This record gives sequence, C-alpha cells and structure tokens, in this order.
Amino acid sequence: MFSSFWNFIKRHKKKCLFSGAVVGGVYFLGKYAQKKIKEIQEKEATEYIAQARRQFHFESNQRTCNMTVLSMLPPLREAIVTQLNSESLTAMLKTKPANKLEIWEDLKIISFTRTIVAVYSTCLLVVLLRVQLNIIGGYLYLDNSVGKSVTTPLTPPDVQQQYLSSIQHLLGDGLTELITRVKTAVQSSLGGVSLKQSLSLLELEQQLSWIRAEVEVDSGRPLSSYMLADDENALADQACGLTENDVVTIRLLNETRDMLDSPEFSRVLSTCLNRAFSRLLDNLAEFFRLPVGDSAPNSAPDRTRGDRPLFPGCGKLCLLPC
Repeated sequence: MFSSFWNFIKRHKKKCLFSGAVVGGVYFLGKYAQKKIKEIQEKEATEYIAQARRQFHFESNQRTCNMTVLSMLPPLREAIVTQLNSESLTAMLKTKPANKLEIWEDLKIISFTRTIVAVYSTCLLVVLLRVQLNIIGGYLYLDNSVGKSVTTPLTPPDVQQQYLSSIQHLLGDGLTELITRVKTAVQSSLGGVSLKQSLSLLELEQQLSWIRAEVEVDSGRPLSSYMLADDENALADQACGLTENDVVTIRLLNETRDMLDSPEFSRVLSTCLNRAFSRLLDNLAEFFRLPVGDSAPNSAPDRTRGDRPLFPGCGKLCLLPC
C-alpha cells in the first residue's frame, strides 16, 4: 500500500508540489493575516485608551479651570470695589452736600466704569486662567504619559505655583491700568450726557459700543497687555541668580505671552467680550420695563426700540432717579 502511494506521488509529483505550495501558502498567509489583524486591533485599542485618557485629562482640566475661576472672582470683585468705591459717594449724598450735582457726576462715571471694568476683567481672568491651566495640563499629561519618568516632572509644584501667581498682575497693576483706560473712555462718551437726560436701551447700547471701541481699538494697546507683566519682569532682572525652577517659569510665561499675542486668542477673547456685553445688555433690559399694572397711555415699552425705564417708577431712563 505504501508503494502504491509512493508511485501515486511520483506520477503526480508536480501536482503534489503545487498543491503543497498552495496549502502551505494559504496557511502562512492566514497566520500572517491573523498576526496583522491582532496588531491592528492592539493598535486601535491603544489609540482608544490614549484618546480616552486625553479626553479624561481634558475634561478634568476644564473642571479645574472652572473651579479656579470661581475661586478668583471674589478677590477680583473686591479689588474692583476698592478702586471704584461708589458707596462713599452714596453716603456723601445722604448728607445733602452743597456740591450734590458734582458728586452725582462722579457717581455716574464710577458706576458705568465699575460695570464695564467688571465685564472686561472677568473675561480677561477667565481666558488667562484657562490658557495657564491648559499649558500646565499639557505638561502634566506628558509627565503622566507611558514611559515618562515621574521622578523628573517637567513642571514641579513649585514652578506651577510661581507660574500661576503671575495672575496677581491682573488683580493689581493690570487692573489699575484697565480701570484708568475704561474710566477715560467713559468720561469721553458719557461726560457730556446730562444726569436728567433720558436714554433708550438702544442709545445705551450705542454708548457701550463707543466705549468699547475706545478701549479696545483707539487706545492702541491690546487687552492682553493687562494680563501679564512686561517681559522685563523680576525674574529676568535677576538673571545672574536664576534657579532651574525660575528658568522653567520664565519659559512657561513666554509660552503664555506667545499664546496671548496669537490671532486665535484675540478671536476667542473678542467672542467672550461680545457675549459678556450682550448678557450685560440683557440684564439691563430688565430695568427698562414698566411696572405691572401701569396703564399710562402710549407708555408701553417697545422691545424693538428698547424704550424701557431704568427707574421703573417714572417711565424714563434717567441717570438720576426722579
């Protein structure tokens, strides 16, 4: 039987070799395909895990940004109220002084300035903190990446603290400079407006537009300049005695300045300001509504024209109550 099988092999030698080659090729091709499929699946799984880690890191960083912003709002509000103190003027008016109109003029300018500065400073604070925390978040992500030694972090805690402390410029000198600029614009726009002059909501919106144009365009100074101190900061002045952490902090600050000077940042900040001032006007519009039950003829406010009284009892928008 074995000889018969051997004779069959001899007679069909080429066919057997061809069949064996085909079967062997199919086998090895199948193995190769299985290997490639497994590699692709492992690569996709690795990419999916990496994407999930990046997404989690990003969402966690945004939550940190939100909480940090909320924690910084009270100090910002206190700094604004301290520098633009209208309460003292209000107290003086209660004593019925001889220069009552002069005090009302000061109160008008300070009130508008404080409101507008609050919008600007809040937007600047939000975008600056997000830039800073996302820069730190990027370095922390690299520190936590697979294969990265955690014993040599790119941004040690001391560096992070020193870097984030630069926000104090916005709450100090930067805020003072911003207040000066906004106050000048407010005086230029509203200084000639009588305290008893009636304004519609649309006229108020126009006044805000003029003030914004003077602050953001006519001043020739970008808003980003109020966020961080000039390049010649204290660390750079001490170049001879800089520590390694100081060098890293300066690098982070330079990265931040590059980001603040970018066209993309300008567009983001402009969008934030537009929405913030739109929200401000929406809130102000509530004061332009007549009280419920007021049936004075031809006095109903028109939402399209914005004729709503600031002081609900009189049906007019005056800078002084009736």
